[in-house]
Amino acid sequence: MDSRKISAALALVLSFAGTVHAQAVGPTYKIIEKDMLDEIRATLEAKERSGELGKLKEEAITRSKNSILNPQAVDGIQRTKEARSFYYDPTLVVNKTIATPDGTVLAKNGDKFNPLDQVSMSSILVFFDGRDADQVMKAKKIVDDAKGRAKPILVGGSLELMRIWRQRIYFDQKGLLTSKFGIRQTPAVVYQEGKRLRVDELVVEGGR
Repeated sequence: MDSRKISAALALVLSFAGTVHAQAVGPTYKIIEKDMLDEIRATLEAKERSGELGKLKEEAITRSKNSILNPQAVDGIQRTKEARSFYYDPTLVVNKTIATPDGTVLAKNGDKFNPLDQVSMSSILVFFDGRDADQVMKAKKIVDDAKGRAKPILVGGSLELMRIWRQRIYFDQKGLLTSKFGIRQTPAVVYQEGKRLRVDELVVEGGR
């Protein structure tokens, strides 16, 4: 086949391909759709005029306050049935050698450090369940007797108690402290005794 026939054949193929493409695409139309942001804005404006938006804001604020003032109670903690005392050793064991950038070794693998050798724990930690009136009364007495040295820590109940006691109250979020110290019953107090921390789980009087 000479070059003229090849060119003619190629032109025919291209012409056919162009026809097929044009037929496959078909006619086009302008896409008309409502702007999503405009629609959202219009919806919010309508809710604001009706007062619904303000109500939603108030509900969101209320939910937020409730979640802050009423954290989830710590699992596995019960009211003390039988008093017990035990110790928590805060000694840390280094699991790898620690050195400064210039090579000065600060601690070797296996070294032991007790933070109480460097600083003492002057505070008394008081753990209690704010949903139990007997525990609340016991904790309040311990806190008052400590004359500013006690830190009240809830394992359940509402931080609204701060307003009633007029002092700062903490919450054992996710049970991190009770788990660390091995506390399973409340009320309980934790305080330094020598180079260890003593934990006392206390029995309280009451109707439960």
